[in-house]
Amino acid sequence: MSTQSTNVAFLIGTIAILSLIKTDCVAVKEDEKGFILCVTSRRGMQDYSNQNLTNVPSNLPDDTQYLDISHNSIRRLSGASFSGLSQLCCLKVTHCGLQEISPSVFSHTPALKVLNISFNDLPIVPDISLKQLKILDLAYNLYKSYRIPASFQNLANLDVLSLGSPTALSVNYNDFDPLSNVSLSHLVLGAGIRWQKYDSGALAKLKSLKTISVFASFCGEASMFQNLLADVNVTGAKSLRIITLFPDNCNVTGNFFDSLKTMPLLKNLTIENTWINSSFMEVFMKNVWFSHLYDLSFVNITYNEDTPDGFQFRTINHSVNICSITFNGVKHYQYKYPQINMSLEAVSNLTYLKFSGTGLNILPCNLLSVLPSLETLDLSDNLLKDTGFWWFLCLPTSVFPKLRRLYLSKNRFNSLAFISEKTNQMKTLESLDLSFNSISLDGDCSWPAQLIELSLANNNLGNNVFNYLSVDFEKIDLSKTGITAITQKDLSRFHKLTHLQLSSNSIQVIPADLSAPSLLNLYVDQNAITSISKLAGLSKLQTLKAGNNPFVCSCDSYWFVSVLNKSLLADWPLDYTCSTPPSFAGVSLSEYKTSELSCEMWLQAAVAVPVLIIISAAIGLVFYKCDGVWYTKMLWVWIRVKRRGKKNSNMLKNVSFQYHAFISYSHQDSGWVDSRLVRSLEGSGFSLCVHERDFVPGDWIIDNIINCVESSYKTLFILSKHFVQSEWCNYELFFAQHRAVNIQQDSLVFILLEPIPTDSLPKKFLRLRSLLRQQTYLEWPNDERKQQVFWASLKSMLRVADKSMVLKDVALAIADTATLVTDQI
Repeated sequence: MSTQSTNVAFLIGTIAILSLIKTDCVAVKEDEKGFILCVTSRRGMQDYSNQNLTNVPSNLPDDTQYLDISHNSIRRLSGASFSGLSQLCCLKVTHCGLQEISPSVFSHTPALKVLNISFNDLPIVPDISLKQLKILDLAYNLYKSYRIPASFQNLANLDVLSLGSPTALSVNYNDFDPLSNVSLSHLVLGAGIRWQKYDSGALAKLKSLKTISVFASFCGEASMFQNLLADVNVTGAKSLRIITLFPDNCNVTGNFFDSLKTMPLLKNLTIENTWINSSFMEVFMKNVWFSHLYDLSFVNITYNEDTPDGFQFRTINHSVNICSITFNGVKHYQYKYPQINMSLEAVSNLTYLKFSGTGLNILPCNLLSVLPSLETLDLSDNLLKDTGFWWFLCLPTSVFPKLRRLYLSKNRFNSLAFISEKTNQMKTLESLDLSFNSISLDGDCSWPAQLIELSLANNNLGNNVFNYLSVDFEKIDLSKTGITAITQKDLSRFHKLTHLQLSSNSIQVIPADLSAPSLLNLYVDQNAITSISKLAGLSKLQTLKAGNNPFVCSCDSYWFVSVLNKSLLADWPLDYTCSTPPSFAGVSLSEYKTSELSCEMWLQAAVAVPVLIIISAAIGLVFYKCDGVWYTKMLWVWIRVKRRGKKNSNMLKNVSFQYHAFISYSHQDSGWVDSRLVRSLEGSGFSLCVHERDFVPGDWIIDNIINCVESSYKTLFILSKHFVQSEWCNYELFFAQHRAVNIQQDSLVFILLEPIPTDSLPKKFLRLRSLLRQQTYLEWPNDERKQQVFWASLKSMLRVADKSMVLKDVALAIADTATLVTDQI
């Protein structure tokens, strides 16, 4: 087979017309790189693009990291507008008609790492001196020369530089001198126009370059292009990207790439957005095959056959280094299939082949399947169907002898059962990509044991898809497949699973019992997950991507926010924001703070119980020291008297009294009675019966006692050591008690003027002990504050007859603790 040539008509069918890559694609990629490089929080992003602004917005937050003011009408950037933006890392000012930049702008932005001022009207390359700057895009302005200002020699960290102007027609020898000592690794040069002059040696001074992208047309300028290639060789760059090398319908003459074989360091060559004819391809491929290139790519090319036999590439007696070829976007306007006649020896070392975006609908397996070293085949973005790839002319015994990775995304494949059966013919296949197809679960699948990686992303499959997968799979991509739930039952079959992607589905919960002992990577971003609990069953997890979910900022997210090791999160904290409650909506999850104490009930109880005990003990101590017991007792007496008074009001409403109270006391206590009791009560409007003043002269003493007791609403007994020694006091107590039993139960009120020792009570006063066990008494306090409470309680009992009070229910408890009632009977 080494000497055999195979003439294959590539069955391309209807060729899809693909859009050209935009001229600012490099800038887009670098913007994305800058976004990743700079932004750590969404609060640091300020997007004012397309706002019809004429000036930079004022009062920008000091913590601004990323500022986009593109697509406005800002003609000038002044330093005052950027005052205070010391954290600004990425500035994008494109499509603004910008004509002038004040040097003071950059004195206010020392942290700037990414600056994109492409697509403006800058008349010269501006002076820029930023030590931290890594990416600078100045493409598509109106400077007429590529002369770099001397200030660029201070850009010590500059990594990527884009230069291009439709009015800059020449590249002069000294244009890039200030960059000779700068560690620049990638230079993008040109604006897609034809250069009039390129001075040999202009780029040769940039010794640190690793990648060069030239965006210029060289139709009819073979010698100029060869001078450029010579300088690329001197720089030692390993990658060269040439965009719009030839415009449409260019009559290519000359051997443009003859010097490739003398460029040992160049390993990657990309030809992009250009017109290529078959005669050029024959010469070009011979140069490639004699070169040291490892990777060759054609991106968005227009292929035209200008030779009668198409592309002819015969056997060559030379070792081939090329191992990777990419065709990504091929247009062919002629009304016949392209003809390719080439020796398989030329591609015998090929390990990677990509044929994408070409409209391919039938696999030319007689050519591709017998490539002896092919390990990766990418046929994505074509028109292939099940039978178009595995068609009857492809013999199973010779299908891809060493193929390990097969990419078939963005095609028209349908039957998963059919595909699983056919993959058994590929004895070495390990990875299969079927994303962006129309896959249906139409039957049982029988996957080959050596296949360990499968992508079914962007197919509408549903929750049952796990039942159609092999237990040998180690990497599974089910992103955007219509999955609404994942269970332990789904994953229990996959003991070898290490990578699982479930992005862009409708999963609401990650089960707490989810167990996958071998899982290393889990992607569940862009789902409907509100919280993530402890993932105890994922002990080996190394990467978790769960951003862009509607997280609830509550205790449900405590473990995820406070406990989970954030080094596991590939997209933390940028893609994690609170969705609810409304007060936290839009707040970065990294800024939401909660504590274990506020979220763990057992910990709250463990803290609350000791605190309550300490507080209770402190309150009790203060209560005791401030005579709280006495005040509480008086309050209780007052409340009970109020309640009992209401019960007795109906019984007493037809009874009239002459006195509010009859006072029973010993003559020896008259001093206190006259000066304290009588003065206070009568001064408050109460009518009192005092025996020294109100007994009727000439009547028996007993009759006076009875009459006074019966004519009074209450009988007040002033208890003291003198009281228990008085015979008449005993009589008064007897008659008052008799009246209380028969008429008014709450008519007796005892006031303890002083403590009475138990051994001082005569036997005739044993009745007093019994009464004090049943009725509450008032104690005369020495503290003036307590005296106010005493008078208030006493007066409340004497207000009106229908507000009488009974001091009975708590008498026993109080009497048991009083000094008076240490009863030894």
